[in-house]
Amino acid sequence: MKITEPPTIASKDNPLLKTARAVRDGREKGMIFIEGLRLASELLDSGLAASSVYVSEENAAKFDEIVMRLARTGAEVLHVATKIFDSITDTDNSQGIVVLAAKPERQKLDELKVTSGPLVYLSRINNPSNLGAVVRTAEAAGSAGVLTSPGSADPFSPKALRASMGSAFRLPILIDVGIDEAAEFAREKGIPTFAADIRAGKRFTEADWKGSLMLFFGSEAHGLDARELEMVDEPVFIPMENRVESLNLAVSAGILLFEAKRQRDSA
Repeated sequence: MKITEPPTIASKDNPLLKTARAVRDGREKGMIFIEGLRLASELLDSGLAASSVYVSEENAAKFDEIVMRLARTGAEVLHVATKIFDSITDTDNSQGIVVLAAKPERQKLDELKVTSGPLVYLSRINNPSNLGAVVRTAEAAGSAGVLTSPGSADPFSPKALRASMGSAFRLPILIDVGIDEAAEFAREKGIPTFAADIRAGKRFTEADWKGSLMLFFGSEAHGLDARELEMVDEPVFIPMENRVESLNLAVSAGILLFEAKRQRDSA
């Protein structure tokens, strides 16, 4: 397939560039903003539909292969003058390719499949990079899906997508799920629930995580509050040296999720 050479966009005020910035800034709720070759490739492999691809004029030849693949799916190819390409980017050192695509369809909680992999619930996680890192860790550890609370960062924002490195395209992600809803869902499905709490009486390695379960995590700043912890069947703690007060969210999630994987794999 040969792509007709598109005209080069040379003005920052071009409506197509305004659209790209609106998607980047979260003002187009049904669209996602993907920047960089790796994420563009992950998008293609996921089967999600791309609507347009913006390529820096000086890098157009370098991206011929992936641009052709995107064009085959129906994406409009747009060349942008190099000197204004950074007006639509979200990174300081862009590779020169941006893709706009439809946001994955929102899944309902009652449609979520329960498997042997753990479900992850994130409450009030407002740092998109931390949230994206947890999504990536969750997929690596064989999780069944990630649920985020109202008020959490958008897992499909540019920063979260970069941190998840494509995992957000593959792993079931449910947004705006209240913690009460999540806890009730777990009870109805007979899934035990756990949370990391420094005041817990049981080490995380002493918990039985061989079957289906749900792990609850709060924000790094505040964690889970007392009411939220009451909804959890079993809090556990991660032993740390005395001078360390807490761990990074993605690190804590990784420790618990991979312990659950270790137990499943050795069962």
